[in-house]
Amino acid sequence: MMKLADGWKDFAVLATGDGYKLERWGEFLLLRPDPQVIWKAQRDLEGYPGLSAVYHRSEKGGGSWEYKKPLPESWNISYRDLTFKIRPMGFKHTGLFPEQAVNWEKTVSLVKGAGRPVKVLNLFAYTGGATVALAKAGAEVVHVDAAKGMVERAGENARLSGIAGGIRYIVDDCKKFVLRELRRGNRYDAIVMDPPSYGRGPGGEMWKIETELFPFVSLCAELLSDDPLFFLINSYTTGLQPTVLSNILSLCLKGRRGKIEAYEVGLPTEEGIPLPCGAGGIFIHE
Repeated sequence: MMKLADGWKDFAVLATGDGYKLERWGEFLLLRPDPQVIWKAQRDLEGYPGLSAVYHRSEKGGGSWEYKKPLPESWNISYRDLTFKIRPMGFKHTGLFPEQAVNWEKTVSLVKGAGRPVKVLNLFAYTGGATVALAKAGAEVVHVDAAKGMVERAGENARLSGIAGGIRYIVDDCKKFVLRELRRGNRYDAIVMDPPSYGRGPGGEMWKIETELFPFVSLCAELLSDDPLFFLINSYTTGLQPTVLSNILSLCLKGRRGKIEAYEVGLPTEEGIPLPCGAGGIFIHE
């Protein structure tokens, strides 16, 4: 099953093909690589009228942006009552993953329907899409990421969205933070995590999702309160099936009463075909 983030007005996928996706971010058009797009383009994407910039991969790794027309350093786009800063960065990123609106909608509905204060831990939290959505819904959020610049961007996004408090920002290795929280006896009603395929913490700590995810989820499960709300895992790792996330949640949360949903996450395109963007798995306490 694929869940599509189809509620966007300031963002759209216009066309895909030959390893690229053409997107509209507000009024600007960006052409970026996408490893899932292995089909042939139905039109000349680099020749698309009004194209602002293209990200070209380098054979040596990484890549760079080629600007076709003047582009501001950054600009804002909105999703419902949330506002985010967009800025073309290294490694093709813009600072936001629009398909995550699927998970924002689900978790926000759970927070609003809880009828009680909800404390959320957001791990590998990046620029704070989930943090902002959940804080706007009334949750108290602890936002943890190893990259200081991304945590600062999360703060900007919160302010742009009219959020003045309720978020604690932490620059740290996620595993080290979780271990400290366990020693302190802190507990959370909900956990969100968006682990990378590969990563390195501020102290050189290595992360490889195939070997680290299961023990890390098992560790995080100990942080859940006695009456938790949900545990959400999102993954962009190519080839990691939704059932894998379902199995991990089932094993790590064994004995807890609830249901598990696992699904593909995707975006609609103006071509009429869905663009796969990863997998999600969520445990919902009952």
